[in-house]
Amino acid sequence: MSSMHGVREKFVEAANRKKILAHKCTKCGHLMLETVMFCEKCSGSKFEDIELEGAGTVVTYTIQAVAPEGFEDAGSYAWVVFKINGTNNLRASGFLPGVAAPKDLPVGARVAVKGFDQKHGLMLEKA
Repeated sequence: MSSMHGVREKFVEAANRKKILAHKCTKCGHLMLETVMFCEKCSGSKFEDIELEGAGTVVTYTIQAVAPEGFEDAGSYAWVVFKINGTNNLRASGFLPGVAAPKDLPVGARVAVKGFDQKHGLMLEKA
């Protein structure tokens, strides 16, 4: 079984190519984010890596108008949960800079993976 560290490296590498790395259960075909150890549907433990389009629609978000200590470089930003395009209801979350008010990011807006930042994680941009 691959280590979580190797999985993280593959996830980061995919994000830097504007993709999202997911796991597909080889037993039942259920699609999940790559952080799970067992299939949510059938409890299988064998997966194949699959790359998904790194884009989707905003489901919800939290706006951080005042950046916490250590994140001053970010200015105001939103931590966004988005539904990944081409999936039933698979969701991922990421960091979207430049969002100061709800009017800047309506629910249902389109976002895309821009890359991966060691400090902020999955970086998004408005699509």
